[in-house]
Amino acid sequence: MSNLEKEYLKFIKNQETTSEKFYDNLKQLNVYYVPLCQKIFKLFKAQKRPLLLGLSGGQGSGKSTISQILKIIFNSKFNLNVACLSIDDFYKTSLERKKMSKLIHPLFLTRGVPGTHDCKMLYNTIAKLLKKKFNSIKTPKFDKSIDDRLNIKFWYKIKKKPDIIIFEGWCVGAKPQHFKELKKPINNLEKTEDTKLTWRKKVNNELKTNYKKIYSLLDKRIYLKVPSFKYVLKWRLLQEKKLRNQSKKKSMTKEEIKKFVMFYERITKNMEKDYKKNDFVIFIDKKHKIKSIKFK
Repeated sequence: MSNLEKEYLKFIKNQETTSEKFYDNLKQLNVYYVPLCQKIFKLFKAQKRPLLLGLSGGQGSGKSTISQILKIIFNSKFNLNVACLSIDDFYKTSLERKKMSKLIHPLFLTRGVPGTHDCKMLYNTIAKLLKKKFNSIKTPKFDKSIDDRLNIKFWYKIKKKPDIIIFEGWCVGAKPQHFKELKKPINNLEKTEDTKLTWRKKVNNELKTNYKKIYSLLDKRIYLKVPSFKYVLKWRLLQEKKLRNQSKKKSMTKEEIKKFVMFYERITKNMEKDYKKNDFVIFIDKKHKIKSIKFK
């Protein structure tokens, strides 16, 4: 067994829970992950500068796990230095979101949608990682169990110039909608708590401006295609269970998660509709494993 296979299996074992086991582990590695990395490696070699990869997909689809698997492969097989960034770590602080909820709309108290991230910090961080002259930097760390950004002493430190930057997040690469598409509420949250469309319009405008500026930096995009939206809720519940087991801190109830997913529903479904526009599409089956990858 190769070093890569050993590292990969060790990582997978740490990710498993009693309710969610990983299957066909080495097949997933050799048939899907390694060929994907080989294609990305060729792109990196061709442009001779850090490659910025966007990785997106619905909540609970496996973005963080897959980004770490890609990092292991790039490190072990291609000897590349990889920096992983999660859009979740760039959420605005609880205090900043409280201000937004008072000034713009109460729904901005809940983290998640465009508008609840610190776009200036995010853009500047990516720009620094892409610079020719690299200096070590710190990147923020957000703790979902306390719903707030951690003190700077707990932040991640990137010491080496990255060859590849994997930027993952549920709305990475999301496009805004036309105003007429915003009018009809997509769920009960929009229908009862955003009657004047204030929240929807602000979120959409953020995609048109601040987020577009960030996404324009992406070299290539990978999208995780789930079987249907109902799996977003199912896998988000599993994610919360894992979070609860790991941290032993307060987590959300099933009803709270059902409502929480409604915040994401509009953009998630819109991204699902446009999935073919991505450079690489990873199709995830109902058992949460890869069934195929399509290259543009």
